[in-house]
Amino acid sequence: MPSPDPERPGLFIRDPYHYSDATLLVPPPLVPVLEWFDGHSSTLDLRAELVRITGEIQVGEIEQHLFDALNDAGFLENERYLELKSKREAEFAAEPIRPANFAGSGYPATLPKLTALLAKEIGVAGGQGTTVAIAAPHASPDAGWPTYRAAYQALPPREQAADVTFVILGTSHYGAPERFGLTRKNFSTPFGDARTNAALVGELVESATDAVALEDYCHAVEHSIEFQVVMLQHIYGPDVRILPILCGPFAKSIYQSGLPEDTPRVARFFDALGNIAAREGRRLLWVLGVDMAHMGSRYHDQLRATANIGEMLAIEQRDRERIAKIADADVAAYWSLVQDRRDDLKWCGSAPFYTFMKVMPGLKGELLDYHQWQIDAQSVVSFGALRFGATP
Repeated sequence: MPSPDPERPGLFIRDPYHYSDATLLVPPPLVPVLEWFDGHSSTLDLRAELVRITGEIQVGEIEQHLFDALNDAGFLENERYLELKSKREAEFAAEPIRPANFAGSGYPATLPKLTALLAKEIGVAGGQGTTVAIAAPHASPDAGWPTYRAAYQALPPREQAADVTFVILGTSHYGAPERFGLTRKNFSTPFGDARTNAALVGELVESATDAVALEDYCHAVEHSIEFQVVMLQHIYGPDVRILPILCGPFAKSIYQSGLPEDTPRVARFFDALGNIAAREGRRLLWVLGVDMAHMGSRYHDQLRATANIGEMLAIEQRDRERIAKIADADVAAYWSLVQDRRDDLKWCGSAPFYTFMKVMPGLKGELLDYHQWQIDAQSVVSFGALRFGATP
């Protein structure tokens, strides 16, 4: 990302997987040089580019310094990177719990502050027991408290949700396409440890082995499930029982053709999760951690997006067309809209929605809230709150 500090211009580079904790600032003249680290260009190509940029013949020191900085940080795909990757993934696999990675950034890290905040912003669940599922954002809660509140207040009251497992379908921003990330680890937050239903995890692994990444490292860096766990613990208690599932993108279907279930391993996962849903019935409640459109320069669009005006009004209309198909349980029409223009809206929640609609077919929904968040001066993220189930 561009440096936000005018006194220190350049390009900040960091690793979203956190294999490396380093952050580099590449000065503006050297930013174009990064394109030569592509696995195909030679050191002579790199040197020629440095000569062109600097106007100097002797560029060996600059070349070496740039290489060393990228290599030491683990930002080059070589043995150093593979070593960091392997080490961090092994550490996560060995950890007894999934720690609260976003406590202190996405929400307060101390229990008193977190409790007070959620009491104010979320309150208590007030559904009538007819709610089977909700869709809530996974954007930073500060960006959309009214939308989070609309979703979570639609859940059944605490006394009506005893012995329930919450199936959390989260967007896997870093996961492999056509794969589902699972973990047996409990999720730790300032409230305590939410219990992962290991028996159901094991059933999914056994029934759809090739579709599953077990102890998926993406869980270590993903926020789309953690935020939902915190909200559920606030409403139902620290030891709420969960089945956390990260849904990788259905890229083959979006960018090539066909339906997600045309990939056999995806079909097997849908069948396995659908069988669990049919057997468990109301012993499951479903929570989708999903955002919708991502528009503007931050997301590589020419559009300078401003929430709720100009072109974002047309984006809202297209969002609502998709939401209407979801609410009508029309999975074919919904996915056709996603495939249209190869999902130029960049709905990061498209796979969790589709997965839910396939394993819980025919379940009608209603839109409770819709919001466009100005994430930066030129970019917007949209999200909504939906409730699924019988009308109270």
